[in-house]
Amino acid sequence: MRGFERTASLLVPRIRKAGETRGFAVTRLLTHWDEIAGPEVARIARPVEVNYGHRGGFGATLVLLTTGANAPMLEMQKEKIREKVNATYGYAAISRIRITQTAPTGFAEGQAQFVRPPRKPATGPDPEIASHAREVAEGVHDENLREALESLAQNVLSRRKQPAD
Repeated sequence: MRGFERTASLLVPRIRKAGETRGFAVTRLLTHWDEIAGPEVARIARPVEVNYGHRGGFGATLVLLTTGANAPMLEMQKEKIREKVNATYGYAAISRIRITQTAPTGFAEGQAQFVRPPRKPATGPDPEIASHAREVAEGVHDENLREALESLAQNVLSRRKQPAD
């Protein structure tokens, strides 16, 4: 260390560790952003950072990245987004939301792209796998349980059949 360091920066690792023990993990916020924020917000904004050290009290600051045109719309929804994030964790993990703007296109490494590529259409199961899955769940009398077991068997059997990457 060189010289003095802000007290908040010394506490950041401890605050992060305490937050993770209470169920707040930043990676969950990043990986499940579409479900947490909703599809319309996820289309125009991405979480980029969670800051723990600030002067305004307890809780973290969530930094969202959006394009300049969408920033005013997102600014009006900040409280609703904060409530959704905190509802996911069950307590006030996020106390503030800060919005950062970027251009829709930029340098090759820093382009902001908020639209996910379309999902591939689901193809039907292999008839051989489907018949084998039906055989596995054949003895179950409860219809809902049998359908769930067939689905599980199809997933397991189709994973085995796929070549390893």
